[in-house]
Amino acid sequence: SDSTIRNWRADGENGIWIQDRSKNWYYGTFATRCRDVDFAQAIGVDTRGAGRLDRFATILVRGERCPLISFVSSAPPPTKAELKAKREVEKAAKSN
Repeated sequence: SDSTIRNWRADGENGIWIQDRSKNWYYGTFATRCRDVDFAQAIGVDTRGAGRLDRFATILVRGERCPLISFVSSAPPPTKAELKAKREVEKAAKSN
């Protein structure tokens, strides 16, 4: 995919959904936890001069480098309501 980012959404500290300018969504999984991505207003991308976003890219968040270990085509990220429902299900499962 080309590295023009139209939209993005963090998936906690574990990964990131990225939409390219053709409105295709991708999901990148971080090699390790990317602590600040959930609160970031903006991100950068280091493609090592390759000029395209792929699983070898690094997402830059508030001075932190968050390398990807995978980058695949994806459905759009869940809506806020879907995420809230998922969290409530997980919380209920933990309390049993």
